[in-house]
Amino acid sequence: MSNPHLLSWALLAVEAGATLAFALSGLLEAARKQLDAVGVCLVAGLAAFGGGTLRDVLLDRRPFFWVTHSNWLWGLLVLCVAAMLFLRARHFAPTEKAMQWPDAMGLGLFSASGTQLALGQDLPGIVAVFMGVITATFGGVLRDIVCNEIPTALRDHRPYAVCAFIGGWVLIGVQQAGLSPGLALLVGAATASGLRAAALLSGYTLPRWSSGAERR
Repeated sequence: MSNPHLLSWALLAVEAGATLAFALSGLLEAARKQLDAVGVCLVAGLAAFGGGTLRDVLLDRRPFFWVTHSNWLWGLLVLCVAAMLFLRARHFAPTEKAMQWPDAMGLGLFSASGTQLALGQDLPGIVAVFMGVITATFGGVLRDIVCNEIPTALRDHRPYAVCAFIGGWVLIGVQQAGLSPGLALLVGAATASGLRAAALLSGYTLPRWSSGAERR
């Protein structure tokens, strides 16, 4: 039998790690756009909390996860202040490249936690998986929209939401095969993050939609 207390702690650890990873991605984008202090905190907050907040709204979960763990807000503010003090333009290129990896980790962690939370409400598998995808991607979409960019998840053609989608189904599959929810959570997260990392390393891109106009 699964241990609800252990699963609760696993979900908390996963969400904390994912929140940090996405906060860093939002902070970097805000710095590159040379936003002021309020803008940096806002964009980092949207990236970190946007997907989980939408998930909580759709699942009717109250209070929101960042309200329950309000110390995460303090952590976000400290992170933003530290970045504004020490991050300089010469750091942007190597930092942006390095941020692909925590972003991949956050993708897997948030997709797994969103799927697991939806399963905990006895929702159908397809709904649970889409909740995981929303949790993993919506914060980055909000980050890019506020920074006046087409969302990265939609334009770089490398698998992103697809990785979250597959990871969610892996979580469901291994859990139904008898693995404990806590271990299933880790397997699902590792699958989504691993697929994203493989796409980054290999340069693999999804097929692009073509209207045929370029052949004229």
